Amino acid sequence: MISRLDRHLADWLGAWPPSAPLSVVGSVRRSTPGWDGNVHPAIGVGSPAGAVLSVAPPYGEEVAARAGEGLAALGPLVPALVGFGERGWFTATFRWSTAPAALPDAGVWKAADDASVPEWLRPFGGQVLVAEDPASGEHLAGVGVKRHDAHGHELSVVTAQAARGRGLARRLVAQAARRVLDEGAVPTYMHATSNAASAAVAEAAGFPDQGWTAFGVTERPRLP
Repeated sequence: MISRLDRHLADWLGAWPPSAPLSVVGSVRRSTPGWDGNVHPAIGVGSPAGAVLSVAPPYGEEVAARAGEGLAALGPLVPALVGFGERGWFTATFRWSTAPAALPDAGVWKAADDASVPEWLRPFGGQVLVAEDPASGEHLAGVGVKRHDAHGHELSVVTAQAARGRGLARRLVAQAARRVLDEGAVPTYMHATSNAASAAVAEAAGFPDQGWTAFGVTERPRLP
């Protein structure tokens, strides 16, 4: 049986599983708007068995011809190769969950355009998960959902500085993950490899580190 994760990666990247240590695929998904309405020209996921790098079709052959150089050497060159040389290259830990932690709910779902939703959550669209102070209504933490396709939804969590250390983030991520699974998709979670706090949240919410990575062209131009 094909798993939700396999279906998601095959759709999102254009091919999965990898057929080589580094498989390069040209996909129209890299030249059309993504979850946020912006084009993401190169995205990849790597497992212990190999990696798939997805680029826009016009650049597939050129990048594939250099796959033998390995991801560590090729990655930083990809932004320029796919016509986005003003951007950088990122690598991150890639996680997913089929069994979120049985933590108590910490938030309520609201429409992203609700007046009470903080500005950072609005670009996600749809519904977002929000934790508020029950006495003051002050925003404490929230989760936005990047709906990449019908099979995979990536969770992003932010906690207000004053509300950190209460376990809100892990409870919200687990709560959001349960909803994604109920909707028939797999919840995914990415974080910088150096972000120990985000790694701890993921582990506590039921997203184990299985040695997978995500990588690609950054969403924003590099600072001068």
